[in-house]
Amino acid sequence: MSRILIIDHDDSFTYNLVDLIATLTGTTPTVISHRSDPAVLDDLTSYDAVVISPGPGTPENTFDIGISSRVLAEVPIPLLGVCLGHEALALAHDGAIGPATEPRHGRISTLEHTSTGLFAGVPADTEVVRYHSLAVTDPGPRLNVTARAEDATIMGLAHRSKPAWSVQFHPESIATAAGRQMLANFLSLASDWNATHRPAHDPDRAADPLPSPERVAVFGALTGLATHDSGVPVAGVLAATPGLRLAHQTHPLTVQPEAVFSGLFASSTYAFWLDSRDPAHPDGRFSILGDASGPLAHRVTADVTAGTLTVFGGSGEQTVESGIFDWLTGEEAGMQAIRSTVDLPETGCGFALGWIGSLGYELKAECGASAAHPSPLPDAQLIFADRALIVDHHTGTAHLLALTTPEHEASTEDWFAAAARALTTSDPVPPASAPPTTGELTLRHDRAEYERLIDRCHEHIWAGESYEICLTNEITGAARLPIVDTYRRLRSASRSPRAALLRFGETGVLSTSPERFLAITADRQAISKPIKGTRPRAADPQTDARLRAELQACEKERAENLMIVDLVRHDLAHTAVPGSIEVPQFLEVESYATVHQLVSTVRSQLADDASVVDCLRACFPGGSMTGAPKLRTMEIIDDLESGPRGIYSGALGYFSLSGAVDLSMVIRTLVITAKGFSYGVGGAITALSDPAAEFEETAVKAEPLLRLLGAEFPGRDADPAPSGLRV
Repeated sequence: MSRILIIDHDDSFTYNLVDLIATLTGTTPTVISHRSDPAVLDDLTSYDAVVISPGPGTPENTFDIGISSRVLAEVPIPLLGVCLGHEALALAHDGAIGPATEPRHGRISTLEHTSTGLFAGVPADTEVVRYHSLAVTDPGPRLNVTARAEDATIMGLAHRSKPAWSVQFHPESIATAAGRQMLANFLSLASDWNATHRPAHDPDRAADPLPSPERVAVFGALTGLATHDSGVPVAGVLAATPGLRLAHQTHPLTVQPEAVFSGLFASSTYAFWLDSRDPAHPDGRFSILGDASGPLAHRVTADVTAGTLTVFGGSGEQTVESGIFDWLTGEEAGMQAIRSTVDLPETGCGFALGWIGSLGYELKAECGASAAHPSPLPDAQLIFADRALIVDHHTGTAHLLALTTPEHEASTEDWFAAAARALTTSDPVPPASAPPTTGELTLRHDRAEYERLIDRCHEHIWAGESYEICLTNEITGAARLPIVDTYRRLRSASRSPRAALLRFGETGVLSTSPERFLAITADRQAISKPIKGTRPRAADPQTDARLRAELQACEKERAENLMIVDLVRHDLAHTAVPGSIEVPQFLEVESYATVHQLVSTVRSQLADDASVVDCLRACFPGGSMTGAPKLRTMEIIDDLESGPRGIYSGALGYFSLSGAVDLSMVIRTLVITAKGFSYGVGGAITALSDPAAEFEETAVKAEPLLRLLGAEFPGRDADPAPSGLRV
């Protein structure tokens, strides 16, 4: 059993099925879209079996079910329907579907089953994960019920005369206990049926290629979107520069990083400070400081609406038609050429010079989604750092790194000398100036409107269009805030292991994000740490402990986090070695200065034929800021939210010469421009969400900004009750 076809319905869990089946058969299944030309099915019988994936919508809608309707009606080869595929199987064979008793997304049920067929060898009362708003209400005359949940919802079906089986739940979920066994049972059932009913079928013969042979990735990753040559390489040109080397010095650090930044980089027009200053946190060991003043430094900005990017460097400014991900693919190759030319220092930090900056949410349009709301700011802003200072908070040392060539040796030595002095003898840093009077804060959607949007989210969820919708709001103010001083005040009040300051001219990105969106190590291990579920901190230790325990036990928060874990696993599976995806941390509480957070960790090993940018593109934008299924949910968000998210909900961090990448999720982030400031907030809306509690969630997430400005959150209740808060 090595030739499996999966028909994908734009779901955000399909590639978990791909990965699991690949580990069971040793061969990666072929994946095609349900919107493919029906001619692709002409060669269906060359496959051993077909899987009809989950997906949003209803099988009663031709757009949602597509070419799968023909396969389900005919069942020419062994077939497994999952969720949407389960409902569609019932419809195709004279059954009926309707609204479930209640939407069940990311929620766990115990299963009563026949212990036969798909459930042979599966323990009684096994736990399964459900993601559905619709359900089979009548199996019809041709299907037998093989499993039910504790609420009597039909969870499994088997055709009485054809090789078709289905499940309403998701066997590929991380929290479905016996999912692997069930899929192995399906493969065994298919093999037995083929041996009996298709004696001429050769299970070892490779399937003929389909007319659309490309590997279809949900919402665009690896679908041939990278079609442009940027024509403006930076790293590749540097790699070919004669005499290029990476100079490195190590010095003791006797002053605070804040003093070093103030002394060396605060006055720079373009500067960065990845401010990981929490040595107790795994992500808090290294801080990275620098600017764009070096002789080999460059900058790039991107405009996704225009389809252009602009590179600024020693030869001036050049604008070309290209997407940022296409261009980064070329830079990835160029940086690989650099590291094959120069010796990289051993600092323990993944960053060894390279690109630092931000990728805005609207870059989703380069990942298969729409460009609904143009951002007034560049959709990407990156600095090629040819010089940087890395602070090791564990050892109290600083590493000075500089790319240099023979003609720049003198300026490199001057920079090393100035930086070394700043590490030990920086002038006293004056207190940060108080923020100016900000006036009233404004919400893009006031309280009444935001709660109406939550009601609309519930309508989409009940209709089966989404499992979880990450709805956001934007706080804005007209005051002109000083970028560096405002960040100094923000960081002193909101300690975070992934804080950051980026300065791009008059634009400042001031982040206290705790969330790692995506990191890829130099040895190509990908790591994501999605956060879903929050409670505020309390000054009283007993109250604080109660809030932490409440978060750990809350079904809604656990369901939200589970959904995003399954989504991240799917995203990573596009570029992972089959079987390499792991979840070493699942639904654990981490505590920060102002909040407790429910955190999980997902990791994988990149396949040899996958690039770092392939992996990033498959994961962008982060699922914890979209919901699931990602593509359909982003369409819903485009309709609900009346403007761009901009930098908020995107990613922030570095692409290193070492091959490593480390990007934070842009949340808890203040964006300052010449016209004022903005701060994004939001939360995951599920069937269990309460509109008032969800609005309070946004206020709690704005606490760093509110404390900074001494401001009130517009429309907030005078005395919210934290014990009932769902964030």
